[in-house]
Amino acid sequence: MKTVFAIGDLVVYGGEGVCRVESIGRSVISCADPTREYYTLAPLYHTGQVITPVDTRVLMRPIMTAQEAEAFIAALPALTAESTAELSQRAAREHYQSIVTSYDCTRIAAFMKCLCCKRAAAIKNGKKVSQLDERYAKRAEDHLYGELAAALGIAREEVCAYIRRSYAAWLAD
Repeated sequence: MKTVFAIGDLVVYGGEGVCRVESIGRSVISCADPTREYYTLAPLYHTGQVITPVDTRVLMRPIMTAQEAEAFIAALPALTAESTAELSQRAAREHYQSIVTSYDCTRIAAFMKCLCCKRAAAIKNGKKVSQLDERYAKRAEDHLYGELAAALGIAREEVCAYIRRSYAAWLAD
């Protein structure tokens, strides 16, 4: 059964990331089916507008709540980094793409942890970090930090520092 969203709800929508539902109803676009209902979505982190059928097959889900975001952040230290060491360049690209487009925060965080380990190892060995790793690390960070920022009511640029402060507070306990 499809979730029905209301005007003002924050959702994760396909490749757009976090969006606010601006309106629900018939579309004024001439090529739209006049018998269908559409969501008009406003992406939070870039300009534009998305119009999608209410019964879209594109991934569309509510963002996590603030409590879920806090619990997610608390679970990060125990998260196991996903290994990608044995993948060819093409297989790695396909694998990275499947992770980033899953919008599964736990999977994305495990992927980011893996890429951080790869980056540290490359730097330690005097090597460059691959452009593929850097490109997908940025996309993963944008998706994850965007959702956490919206859930916690903070700026996306503040998420990393927020996580660090949370770790410091847990270590002090």
